[in-house]
Amino acid sequence: MSAFHLTDQQVSFFHTFGYLSFSGLMTDCIDEIESAFEALWKENGGGHNGQPHDGRARSCMAQFIGQSERLSMLLDDPRILSIAKTLLGDNFNYMGSDGNYYVGDTGWHSDGWHKEILHIKIAFYLDPLTRDTGCLCVIPGSHLPGDDYADSLSQKTSKSQELWGISGKQVPAVAFETRPGDIVCFNHNIKHAAFGGGSRRRMFTMNCCQRYPEDRLEDLRNYISGGARFWVERGYGETMIRTAGSERMQHLEQKLANDGHLAGLSRQARETMSEPSRG
Repeated sequence: MSAFHLTDQQVSFFHTFGYLSFSGLMTDCIDEIESAFEALWKENGGGHNGQPHDGRARSCMAQFIGQSERLSMLLDDPRILSIAKTLLGDNFNYMGSDGNYYVGDTGWHSDGWHKEILHIKIAFYLDPLTRDTGCLCVIPGSHLPGDDYADSLSQKTSKSQELWGISGKQVPAVAFETRPGDIVCFNHNIKHAAFGGGSRRRMFTMNCCQRYPEDRLEDLRNYISGGARFWVERGYGETMIRTAGSERMQHLEQKLANDGHLAGLSRQARETMSEPSRG
């Protein structure tokens, strides 16, 4: 495997348009990744909350790669590290992962609206996907808070039929037609969607962000609180922590130092929710 580095042009493209794609980047190990993905679902009942995947609704598993020794190793992979370090800094935070069997359409949304701390998602799609079978679509430039275009889209994409007379699928966007081994990376803020997917579309993510400054740790704790809806009690799966070397631990330490409130919130969520969140 030759050394992999982002170019200055790729970095500029990411900050301007909000995304990058890397064709074939993980092809050399995609069979191992796919096997580990399927094994993890099998060990956890096959679908959402330990129940078989029924093909009618999304199955989601939080702390996904952190439950598998092989998938946890992706946080040590030089290619993944190069993407994260270049975009976020050498001391970036790994923030977590989710594994999914997606079903049908996913409407336009952002994964956050972070104005100062950059959060990114690195997505692995394990099935060949086209614009008509559920591939990721993004709206370039929709990731910039304070920008008139981006701020407008953040309010309007869910009302495309009402405002523009077009369906969500017809909203102008870039479609990433991917094959297993391709990687897509995007800013959490960017508007993204998928249309026409089948009933068992396999995808998992790695979420990373810039390290939070000391005067913003309360914001970090508030972000971590969102994990309660998935019924998780620590920032990472036990396997992710147990198998971490010193470099990986650098990317875990800030979240681990600020997740002490999560267990209590998760217990409260279990009392009011019939199942953990599906996303």
